[in-house]
Amino acid sequence: MSRIKFGASLAIAISLALLALSAPSHARITKIVIDEKISPAFCKGGTCPSFGGAGQYEQISGRAFGELDPGDPLNSIIQDIALGKDADGKVRYVTSFVITKPVDMTKASGLLWHDVPNRGRPLLLAPMERGFGDVGLTSGWQGDNASMRPGLGTAVRPTMTANGNHWLQLPVAKNPDGSPVTGQIMGRIINRAGIAAQPLIVQTNPLPYLPASLDTAQAKLVSRDHESMEGVVTGETPIAASDWKFCGGGTFDSPQALTQLPVHICLKGGFNPAKLYQVVYTAKDAYLLGVGFAAWRDLASFVKYADKDDAGTANPLAGRIKHSITRGRSQAGNYLRGWLHLGFNQDEAKRIVHDGMWPIIAGRRIALNIRWAQPDGVMELYQPGSEGPQWWVRYPDEARGLPLRSILDRCEASKTCPKIIEHFGGTEIWDLKLGPEWVGTSAKEDIALPANVRRYYVGGSSHGGGVGGFDTSLPSVGLSTKPVECPGNNSGVGVLPANPMPHGEIVNALTVHFRDWVMRNTTPPASRYPTLREGQLVEANKTAMKFPTIPGLRASAPEAGFINPVLDYDWGNNFDPNDGTGVLGNPVPPIKRVIKTLVPRVDADGNELGGVPVVLREAPLGTYLGWNITAGGAMPFHKDKLCTYAGGMVPFAKTKAERAASNDPRPSLEERYTDHAGYVAAVKKAAAGAVAQKFLLPEDAAALIAAAEASAVLK
Repeated sequence: MSRIKFGASLAIAISLALLALSAPSHARITKIVIDEKISPAFCKGGTCPSFGGAGQYEQISGRAFGELDPGDPLNSIIQDIALGKDADGKVRYVTSFVITKPVDMTKASGLLWHDVPNRGRPLLLAPMERGFGDVGLTSGWQGDNASMRPGLGTAVRPTMTANGNHWLQLPVAKNPDGSPVTGQIMGRIINRAGIAAQPLIVQTNPLPYLPASLDTAQAKLVSRDHESMEGVVTGETPIAASDWKFCGGGTFDSPQALTQLPVHICLKGGFNPAKLYQVVYTAKDAYLLGVGFAAWRDLASFVKYADKDDAGTANPLAGRIKHSITRGRSQAGNYLRGWLHLGFNQDEAKRIVHDGMWPIIAGRRIALNIRWAQPDGVMELYQPGSEGPQWWVRYPDEARGLPLRSILDRCEASKTCPKIIEHFGGTEIWDLKLGPEWVGTSAKEDIALPANVRRYYVGGSSHGGGVGGFDTSLPSVGLSTKPVECPGNNSGVGVLPANPMPHGEIVNALTVHFRDWVMRNTTPPASRYPTLREGQLVEANKTAMKFPTIPGLRASAPEAGFINPVLDYDWGNNFDPNDGTGVLGNPVPPIKRVIKTLVPRVDADGNELGGVPVVLREAPLGTYLGWNITAGGAMPFHKDKLCTYAGGMVPFAKTKAERAASNDPRPSLEERYTDHAGYVAAVKKAAAGAVAQKFLLPEDAAALIAAAEASAVLK
């Protein structure tokens, strides 16, 4: 029989009770409901695995009910919080959660990983972390997405399962007289063809706001022929209100009623895939999305510090969590940077919530605490998220004329700053506007890192890293021939093959270092990333980068205007650019300036300098790029522009003769390694160096060497 061991010593129980009494009664998790318990978990074919000394694991899924006091200074920063109150003056929410823990909590390590779901997707505690005896918690924070939203302002509260999407139920802002809050927003349709209605999409999810009126005379639809990376628009043409309709599908002549998301546009004559369509309309139902910051804080505080909820339901982790690290990838990592900046690592009892924070491949703050926010955005044109300080020490924002500020300002004032690790790849520089975090908006000097922050860069890698291995770099062997998707809003596919440069091994090493840093105060390796000081950051063009002329690339690639820069938008007078909060008064904001962005310099092969040692980088089989070029074809609007979120790869020639025939300046595989044994020797040397520098675990080094021996390189 499975069981949960609750309780603690009398001293711990008294301490927890006193802490509960000291916490404000108006802002906390008031109730948890357990919907599902799988014990033991991760069973397959009748076999239920054990993990190291921790034994078997179980999963507990459910819902947490919370309430906030809008007048509390820790909550008052939430946009529109006073407009989401119930009759008693409280603001309430419900969030999903899944706990993954040892069945026998006496075997737990005492470390909690609080993982941020990306667009609500399920997350699992990694097997390596289960082997350590760690505990996992995942919970909802995003309340705007139709695929995860269970009902806003209603009694609909679905149950939660271990493999279900995470969600957050939160209030909709209402004016004091009870009328809906309305405001103008913008949506886009890209690379769509035919007479059928087309949806308004943000990334891959619906634009989350319904129109307040279906009268198209009160809205504006335009088509555009072209947009540059700097936001220069050409060929904008207004479309008459009589030539389009809001709809739920169908066609212009036979539209379906718009009753739920996504909002569709029915266009007379249909859509031209060579054009972009942009609509501005008045929306209704402004969700209090900033409540997602408080919900994350309050649930983490509950599982770490509380004994039970108001009804007496026991906290499944009561008394067992001694340390905690929160982490998130991409959108979820941007969420954490915004969460910390706005002061949410301090709970209402003035305690630190998380001891560590790991924003992974995330170099900006999420645009969440804004009326009409679209947090699914991926930094396409007119999407906020790079406003205000993106750096970890107080530094002036010279180009935008903003004061000396830091992401850590609030946690430093309350003494609740966590230890922080961040790591990135090349795509974050080229496409996701990372550069100013390193050198500011003036781009003239390196911004220092404080003692509680470590930064690591995986040079020439795509967003999240590639599949790894060695045959994956070899044409006609393992190099993918499937076109790489550009994962923006229907943005097309890339010209170059997928970049296999991995992040997996460095993530494993950083996991061990982060645990030791938080639990034992063992300092991790020094930060490793390109700097101006070392001459490794330069202008984003071929000449400055010293990028070689490689067959298969345009002679000028990479070129000026190819990078996705930070744009300084005019969002109107009701927006605070330092905190990234307020109301966006301009749905299509004027661009005041383009912020200069630097990129890593490269070696003679075109591979980036200044990052952590990765075996495939140190024993390369080609040029690994943090960028790719968008193809044309059926999706022509972004042709020849940056392929969003995607990296590319150009293999080395196998022989000197092949290299000479294509005028490739890069030495061939045979010239570099002679034969298969020579390549294996290069891998062994690279692996030994990475292990010595503590960026590769010995067991991962052994696996890489075995993979190199089994590979087809120079066989």
